[in-house]
Amino acid sequence: MFSNRWITKSTGTYSDNINRLKEEIKTADAIVIGAGAGLSTSAGLSYSGERFEKNFADFREKYGITDMYSGGFYPYGSLEEYWAWWSRHIYVNRYDVSTGKPYTALLELVKDKDYFVLTTNVDHQFQLAGFDKKRLFYTQGDYGLWQCSKACHNKTYDNEAQAREMVAKQKDMKIPTELIPKCPVCGAPMTMNLRCDDSFVQDEGWYVASERYESFIRRHNGLHILFLELGVGMNTPVIIKYPFWQMTAKNPKSVYACVNRGEAYCPQEIKKQSICFDTDIAEVLENMRKAEKNAL
Repeated sequence: MFSNRWITKSTGTYSDNINRLKEEIKTADAIVIGAGAGLSTSAGLSYSGERFEKNFADFREKYGITDMYSGGFYPYGSLEEYWAWWSRHIYVNRYDVSTGKPYTALLELVKDKDYFVLTTNVDHQFQLAGFDKKRLFYTQGDYGLWQCSKACHNKTYDNEAQAREMVAKQKDMKIPTELIPKCPVCGAPMTMNLRCDDSFVQDEGWYVASERYESFIRRHNGLHILFLELGVGMNTPVIIKYPFWQMTAKNPKSVYACVNRGEAYCPQEIKKQSICFDTDIAEVLENMRKAEKNAL
């Protein structure tokens, strides 16, 4: 539908865009938020640099791992090592973490609106910020959930208590063998409930959230919808970015807003319906929040 030749990165000045987005949030019949990794990065939840060194310097020294993302794919030699890494990864990104300011600022902007969140993030930040759980669809899983590595049944399991115990008892980058989680159905090792291959388990909660999202889109078809995309890159554009572009093109009453430093663009075909910020997400949301307060 869209050609890369027609993509534009600029849709107006920063101040004009702030005013336009403020007005769209105020007047939209519904707001669909599409959130990617860039939103959590803007919140300071980086997978590299100082935060990585603070929590995983031993793994870097032993294995040459340079960031949390690549560490999740490392071929560890044993399940004891695998779970030493993942329990620590879960802990620092899911349980031992505060709510990022961009998330709280975003909630303040949309809390009184009819909104829904579609996200590829798996760090639970939306719920930590206080977003309505029934208005969230985590498409790619959750750091707080485990599943059978063989996907022998469509059920996921909360991991907080076990992950915390693994972190507390690991030594030399290994957990005690008896803490390795096993599937209660088939006995195979458990694994993270993260979409990385076709063994990803879509449990009952996943399907309920999916239907809520689809129902939200159907109910507002043809109305004034703001598609607000935050920090979505091109790793999985078919989940958020491309559908947002397509739905905007089909509905002349809709508006597409993209906030993403270094990756803010839209197709030429929807330029007049678009607002793009090549700026830090936290900065834009905070400026929006302040503008909203000043208007009261």
